[in-house]
Parts: sequence; structure tokens; C-alpha cells
Amino acid sequence: MSDAFARTALAAYRLAGSLAYPMLGPYVGYRISRGKEDPARRRERYGYASIARRDNGPLLWMHAASVGESAAVAPLVREISGYGINVVMTTGTMTSASFVQEQLVDCAIHQYVPLDMKPSVARFLDHWQPDVAIVAESEIWPMTMLELGRRRIPQILVNARLSDRSFKRWKSAPWLAEALLENLAHVVAQSDVDGERFRLLGARAVTVAGNLKADVGPPSSSEQALAELQWLLGSRPRWAALSTHPGEEELAADVHLALSQRHSGLLTIIVPRHVERGDEIEQALLKQGFKVARRSRGEQPDDRTDIFLGDTMGEMGLYLRLTDIAFLGKSMTGEGGQNPLEAAMLGTAVLSGRYVQNFRDAYQRLLKNGGARIVRDEEMLANCVDQLLQEPARLAGMAKAGTVTVEEMRGALPRTLQALQPFLHPLKLSISLARRCRPAMLR
Repeated sequence: MSDAFARTALAAYRLAGSLAYPMLGPYVGYRISRGKEDPARRRERYGYASIARRDNGPLLWMHAASVGESAAVAPLVREISGYGINVVMTTGTMTSASFVQEQLVDCAIHQYVPLDMKPSVARFLDHWQPDVAIVAESEIWPMTMLELGRRRIPQILVNARLSDRSFKRWKSAPWLAEALLENLAHVVAQSDVDGERFRLLGARAVTVAGNLKADVGPPSSSEQALAELQWLLGSRPRWAALSTHPGEEELAADVHLALSQRHSGLLTIIVPRHVERGDEIEQALLKQGFKVARRSRGEQPDDRTDIFLGDTMGEMGLYLRLTDIAFLGKSMTGEGGQNPLEAAMLGTAVLSGRYVQNFRDAYQRLLKNGGARIVRDEEMLANCVDQLLQEPARLAGMAKAGTVTVEEMRGALPRTLQALQPFLHPLKLSISLARRCRPAMLR
């Protein structure tokens, strides 16, 4: 009965996709108008390749949805490419596309991921003909998985995780989860909890390797911009609210108001997760009487600046290096949290709300070692920031605990590569055989 339910549900999904396919043009056009799609490359979303496939040897398809996932698998892509295996890497956002084109241009071909519709996916696979498909974290697209399965292309989930919400949703339809997850040749999970969840939902082969994000270096920063801002700020006390979501900017502003009398010259750095909200955030802050400097306009904070609004893309490394104390958003008014490892790598004391389900393992380790604190509300956040600004020794202790935690978590990359060897070895063997045959053919 469950198999019949799964077949019916997947057939309905396929039918809905077929009916919706003619409407994709307006949908993609709307996303272009919002700055969420590259108009020059919109055909890639329909599976039309903009680059020819190389005919020399096997090819691996790597998919990572956003910048965070792309950065996490970047060292893995370099290792695979180093074996001589061609890599086509797909992403779903313009910022992640820029990351791949800037950081992995020498070892991967970038394309936008095709929409999860049979014509788009089939067109993509017909062109690239991947020998193996690897997907990062929690990207589960039914039509893509089924089409890969139909073509008998091994598909592996790496750095895999399942949030509480996703696990609950899939657990409510176990027959559907099993029908999809049985297409996965292997799941390489971030933590024991994630691994067990995938097993319960029907994944057949699961390995726990750790979080690849711990093996990635901290985000880079312009040395000139950093030196200039550090000179301007001098010894001013400061803290940051990073990757904030609606409601959390207001919270940070209230904390600034509460602490500015106790800490003369206090500067609060606010970096919204979605920079297009810059105008909205600035207007709200100005209405409250704050003096704001916006990074996107090239404005520099002066002695009268209350809040430095970091509404720019790709500069998280800069903002992290400007502060020793950071509250990470999507954890107080939003749910899921943000990756705390980048901050911990740079010796930044991490503060967060309670809702960190997407990074549970990392936070548990940081909390255990003393590198992070969970705050319940605005008052508790203000108290923590106040305490850390007043007690340099306590702040230094949190910073050291964070870097120790990251070191303890390293090692996911070699463990992931080891789990992938059964799928990579045949590709490496075919490359080796081709190289041996080539001189003989020339003779």
C-alpha cells in the first residue's frame, strides 16, 4: 500500500510539473525582476547548457544551493578535480554562482541548476552525461532524483543534514521519503543525529563524516578595507549582529540603546542576511534617531555613528574581523540559526538565540567548550554583550574555546573522500587506462 501511495504521489508531482512547465517563463522572469536570476543565463534553468561538455573522460556533477554550501564543498571539488575528473558544478543563487566562478574557475565548470521539472532535468543530463552526482546538505529534489535513478547514475548526499522541521515533514510521509531516498547510493552525514534520521527515513547506506564547513578556512577580507576601518574605529567598543532577519535588527538597535550609556562611543554593526533590505532597515533606524553609516554607499563610520549597516555581499570576513563579539541571526525571531564556525575560526565570541536547529551539532560543541552562549531574549543579549565588553579575560576565554572547538571538528574532508572512493575509484581507473592507451595509439 505504501509503495502505491509513493507512486501516486510522485506521479502527481510529475504531472503538476508538466502542467506548470509552460508557466516557468513568467516565474523566472519575475525572479529576474527581483534580481534573483541572471537574465543572460536564464536558459540554464531550463537545462540548456551554455558551455560544451568536454569529451575527455568522466564527469562528476556537484550541486550546492547557496554560498555556504558552495564554500563547504569547494575543497572537495578541488580534490576530485585533482584526480583528473571533470566537474560541472551547479548552484541556485547569483551569489553562489559568483563564488564558484571566482574561487573554482580552474577546476569546475559552473552552470545554474535546472528547475526540478522533467524536461529541464532530462535536457541537463542529456548534455552533461554525468557519471556520478553529488549533492550538498539537504537538497532533495524529487524529479531530479528520479531521473538520475532511472539513468542509473549514482547519487550521493554529502555534508548531509536534516533539520527538525524537515525530518518531521518527511516522517509524516515515510513511504514517500523511502521512495526518494532509496535512489541515494550513499549519504555522508554531518552528525550522528543526522545520520540516524536518514537511516530512519529509508537511506540504505549512511556514513557520518562531520561537518565540511569546519575544514574550510575563514571568509576572506580586503586587507585595505579592514585596515582603513580599524584605523577609523580605533579602540571604540563594538559588537555585531550578523546575518540578521526581520525583527533582529530592531533587537540589536534596542541593545545598542541600552548599552550606549555604559560604554561611551559604542558602535553596533548590523549585517542583514538579505542585503536588499538595507533601505528598509536604515529607515527604521533613522526613525529611532540613530546615526547610521551604510557600507553599500561607501559611508565610513565616524565618532557620531551609532550603527554601521553592512548591507553588502561577500564581506562577512570583513565584518567578523571588525568585532570580537557577534550575535548570529535567524535564531531569535527566525528559526534555524546561522553557521557559527566562521566566527569561531576568527576568535569571535558567539551569541545566539535558541532556534539553531540547522547547526545543532556545531552549537552543542561550542556550548560545551564555552565558545558560544545562547540568549533567551533582548535583555539577556544586552547583559551578555555588556559583560563581554567589561571583562576582556572572559571574552578571550570564549574566543580561545571557539578556535579549539573548530580544531576538534576538523577532519570531515578526508572522511568524506574516503566514503566517496567506491564511486570515484572507477572514474580514476578509466582515466588511468585512457592515459596508458594513448601512447600505444600514437605508436
